[in-house]
Amino acid sequence: MEVKRRTAKSLVNRLSSASEETRISALCEVRLMSKNDPDSRSFLAEAGAVPHLTETLYYSSPLAQENAVATLLNISIAKREFLMSTGGLLDALSHLLRLPSATTATVQTAAATIYSLLLDEDNRPIIGSKLDIVESLINIIRNVSSPARSIKDALKALFAISLCSLNRPVMIELGAIPALFSLILKDGRIGLVEDATAVIAQVAGCGESGDAFRKVSGVRVLVDSFYPSTVSSLRARENAVSALLNLIQSGGEKTVLEVKEKCLGVLDGIMDVAESGSAKAKSKATALLRVLLEGHEDEAVRVPRSDFILDGFHRLSSHCPSSTHGRFHQLRKGKYGNSCSQKQDLEEMNLGHGKVFWRQRCFF
Repeated sequence: MEVKRRTAKSLVNRLSSASEETRISALCEVRLMSKNDPDSRSFLAEAGAVPHLTETLYYSSPLAQENAVATLLNISIAKREFLMSTGGLLDALSHLLRLPSATTATVQTAAATIYSLLLDEDNRPIIGSKLDIVESLINIIRNVSSPARSIKDALKALFAISLCSLNRPVMIELGAIPALFSLILKDGRIGLVEDATAVIAQVAGCGESGDAFRKVSGVRVLVDSFYPSTVSSLRARENAVSALLNLIQSGGEKTVLEVKEKCLGVLDGIMDVAESGSAKAKSKATALLRVLLEGHEDEAVRVPRSDFILDGFHRLSSHCPSSTHGRFHQLRKGKYGNSCSQKQDLEEMNLGHGKVFWRQRCFF
């Protein structure tokens, strides 16, 4: 271990060399070291590599930028606190995201580094307050020419930012809602729709969401995902359920009425999620159905229970297909569970089916 520590210190010293050639050579070695040797990440951070790497993000050399930000991503796996305590780091990452001359790999790695920092819950309000970072991430998903990998990394970061409730109004103000729904409607690349709807579900959980969704017919888009003709994946439909439930809880009376009206024709699709979704999705779909059928959203969402009698069922059953009628009676008997957790966790969410744990990426 002592040999690794000395090697790390020697490389960090070379990062401050007056010779550009020496600095670039050291950057390449530091990147490989941080990629191939997990132990070295802590040694590099403790030797003072992070301030040097942060400064390098402003260099005009694309090679230097790419190696520096990749090394920062690798170090963040072990030492997030070193990055967050380094003055100017977030500004430097924002600079890369907005730099026209930055390579695609550099932008992707910068977004992935931000996401890595967001794994620490305490960092979410700090990063969310950096409007230039949030706006840059939104611009990535708004740009139709952005590679799928760049969009995916940006969506992951936006999802993590949206887990902090204080950040959601800011995201709406910066135009996240139209950018996300535009991505859903215009980009059919595998995985992007699912990730975009996961972010939408989170952003829906704030008071400003109702007006923002109405401007883009967001409720209609979410409801359409339950029609078989749209061929939406189960993940996308699970996220749509979560978004609609959050809208009911946060979007105001006008939004509640809109969601109830538009969902009448897709009760069967919501029931499918209650049957086939993940445990969390089943719970949310059950709660959503109770709201839609009961007409008493406070009781249905906050105190869902298996013996809850759906008094409004007889009023709505005439709107539902006969095949759905029997399934709603099953719901009345408590078949689909008795709880609805609203807690969101970064490592367990609809960015994947069931539980998906984000894997740190080390770059070559």
